[in-house]
Amino acid sequence: MTNPDIVVAGLGAMGSSALYHFARSGARVVGLDRFQPPHAMGSSHGDSRIIREAYYEHPLYVPLVRRAYELWDELAVNSGDQLYQKTGGLMLGPADGPLLTGCLASVREHRIPHKMLSAAEVGNRWRGLTPPVDFVGLWEERAGMLFPERAIAAHLRLADGLGAEVQADTSLLEWERSGDDLLVTTERGVIRTRHLVLALGPWISRHLRSRATVFTVERQQFHWFDPASGSDDLGPDKYPVALWEHWPGGLFVTLPDTGKGVKIDIHHEGETADPDTVVRVTTPVEETAVRTLLAKFFPAANGRLRASTVCLYTNTPDRHFVIDWLPEDPGVLVLSPCSGHGFKFSSVVGEVAADLVLRGRSRFDLAPFSFSRF
Repeated sequence: MTNPDIVVAGLGAMGSSALYHFARSGARVVGLDRFQPPHAMGSSHGDSRIIREAYYEHPLYVPLVRRAYELWDELAVNSGDQLYQKTGGLMLGPADGPLLTGCLASVREHRIPHKMLSAAEVGNRWRGLTPPVDFVGLWEERAGMLFPERAIAAHLRLADGLGAEVQADTSLLEWERSGDDLLVTTERGVIRTRHLVLALGPWISRHLRSRATVFTVERQQFHWFDPASGSDDLGPDKYPVALWEHWPGGLFVTLPDTGKGVKIDIHHEGETADPDTVVRVTTPVEETAVRTLLAKFFPAANGRLRASTVCLYTNTPDRHFVIDWLPEDPGVLVLSPCSGHGFKFSSVVGEVAADLVLRGRSRFDLAPFSFSRF
């Protein structure tokens, strides 16, 4: 495509959604990705991700996730793919811990339907779960799972059908201002465009110049385990997604077995990493750490290790998103380095990007996601 209106660099969760929404709005748009999306090199893989509304991170996310639910449903209809499965969600921890107090702040501000459960009630309803007696649970009916690889593929397939051009195996090398345009250089050549959207995940800092130090990359792991011997079915029709606060402020996540095993993810306890040199296999020590959690909190899932993989978080200092024009160039939109909790929002973040670039505004308050806070 010659001289597109927009170039989207990075076609993971956020970039693929943005590409779709630009194409849907009639814009001439080219998408670049250094790999073949969907792929397992960044932050947008792992078979399943949680979507939830009682958002402990901050009540400001609730309007966004409500719109995200609508757009996931719409994408599923348009693509013919199952992208979401409702399981219900449990948030489990001490009543005065950050997880439960944060969830309740969102629940109260936005009147989210929920139910509070004691540890005994949780254990009686889901016999494979063994929360400590001082834990309480917040039950959210609408929470469930998204399927990230399917979602990215659906966004890209529909964008292609609407006229977007996808250049896979094509890295962004550099960009520079040339009068009213931007010159975007890749291995295939130079693209002249009016707007550039940077949705590069762990590679974002390499293209931000003065803002590069805002973001850090963190190595995370996912593990999948068979049910323990004698355990019941741990599938999504019987078990919910769950967030557990296993020490003050420390979280891990469990997702039910969709055929690969129960998934467990320790949240924000990984080491700083470089996306090009990161160790992409898990270790026996890391397996032991997650087994220790399963043995205490979810022993029914502490069976044979089925699989494991490495994921990368791109973190901000306050762990909130960045959705903002680059201060030194108002034609460059930086899209949502997400600090490990962004996938559920990608359907709406793509719509937000299209609104900002094509209409100059968004229906949502994006001030909390601006560069100025740093």
